[in-house]
Amino acid sequence: QVQVVESGGGSVQTGGSLRLSCAASGRTVNRYAMGWFRQAPGKEREFVGAVSQSGANTHYGDSMKGRVTIARDNAKNTIYLQMNNLKPEDTAVYYCVADESAMAAMGPRMATLNYWGQGTQVTVSS
Repeated sequence: QVQVVESGGGSVQTGGSLRLSCAASGRTVNRYAMGWFRQAPGKEREFVGAVSQSGANTHYGDSMKGRVTIARDNAKNTIYLQMNNLKPEDTAVYYCVADESAMAAMGPRMATLNYWGQGTQVTVSS
């Protein structure tokens, strides 16, 4: 069993930056790939990106590619989502997830992923 808790959401103006954190707890956290998804009002949840168990590899979805970076610190059982050049359309609840799936499989297998956080709100104003 793994628990994940997101933090770092808030309000920012267009063009600004935010860094979200996701702290994981439980047994053998470093066995799990971890990732980020987001869900805007009235839209389906979509894949932002994921990081491998070691933190050496990342994979990004098309929605924010080029504007986000995911990093992982296994000593702290934490992953980070650095978001730059934010736009109003980035307004959403951002969710962290941990799963034993391979990193590259997390996007297509969203419905089967196991350990989700409660989400953190990001609001980008124009």
